[in-house]
Amino acid sequence: MPATREDLLRRLDELGIAHRTVEHPPVFTVAESAEIERALPGGNTKNLFLKDKKGVLFLVIAEGHTQVDLKSLPATLGCGRLSFGSPELLMEVLGVPPGSVTALSLINDRQQRVSVVIDAHLMGYDSVNCHPLTNSATTNIARDDLLRFIRSCGHEPRIAELGPERGARDG
Repeated sequence: MPATREDLLRRLDELGIAHRTVEHPPVFTVAESAEIERALPGGNTKNLFLKDKKGVLFLVIAEGHTQVDLKSLPATLGCGRLSFGSPELLMEVLGVPPGSVTALSLINDRQQRVSVVIDAHLMGYDSVNCHPLTNSATTNIARDDLLRFIRSCGHEPRIAELGPERGARDG
């Protein structure tokens, strides 16, 4: 069974991670979420669940306005051509449906099947806004606490420049 929103918030509390959650109607795009997330400080995220031609899985966590070019991203990540993972694979690995992909869904990747890539631009914010496993709410946590949460889920995030004509750096 995938973790529920309540399980996630309890895990944040157990880790001593301060968080603030705002309820809102379900959103499916960065544009739809922009108005709602103005109530929260920090960087807004967009998340891409991707797989390469060999089946390697990636969760790309980008700042909401970063233009992620799927054609050049494989060179940055050192992988094959990328495509979006199917809704079934997303549910199997991260335990969320399309529209609810979030860094916080890593709580459900107990087998560490996903490689985590974070936009370097997003790391410039003191806090980050993520869906708490549902797209009908947004949770704000400190940037360093997000990294700590990701690591507590068994993942070492890679920080990369994801915009056009940028290279990658390990972080």
